[in-house]
Amino acid sequence: MIKTTKKQINRENLLNEGVTLLMEQGYHGTGLKAILDAVKIPKGSFYNYFDSKEHFGAEVIRHYIEPFITKQAAHLQKSQGDALAGLNDYFNDAITELEQAEFKGGCLLGNLMGEIGDTSDLCQKSLQAALNRYRDSLKSGLAKAQQQGTIRTDKSAEYMADLLVNAWQGALLRMKIEKSSAPLKQCCRDLLGDFFKA
Repeated sequence: MIKTTKKQINRENLLNEGVTLLMEQGYHGTGLKAILDAVKIPKGSFYNYFDSKEHFGAEVIRHYIEPFITKQAAHLQKSQGDALAGLNDYFNDAITELEQAEFKGGCLLGNLMGEIGDTSDLCQKSLQAALNRYRDSLKSGLAKAQQQGTIRTDKSAEYMADLLVNAWQGALLRMKIEKSSAPLKQCCRDLLGDFFKA
């Protein structure tokens, strides 16, 4: 059994709080003091966990994407072999969660791409890596659906996964300003329910 140290627990708590505050207030609107106060860690000890706020931001991005990849895998597993149904279930659950949150937040990756995607090399690389992992997870599901004959094969799974990520990110931004899940539903309906289908 792996023993979790207090330092690991504190680091995890800082990352969790970072996701929450960066989602609510953005990178520039979130001070280290607010993060440290929320997890009751003295200000001077932040640098025991992260080299800088920029390094912290890059780690928050990596931390943020993990649950989404895990959820995708779980939906694909429980879809009883129907990969397209698993992808649809994953996105339907995401839409339900966003509706319950009253369309606040959206996607931390999309938010940070707009805010610091071209000003921080470290965070830019972390955003690219997170998006690529997310895309590759979708690509795996789409490739499985291609093998099952439910998704077209004249386009590569990677091409369709890229298109789905791009459309979903745009739909999330429209969702925020329209306070509606309609753009998200249209994205899934038009791609997974139409354009991608065999």
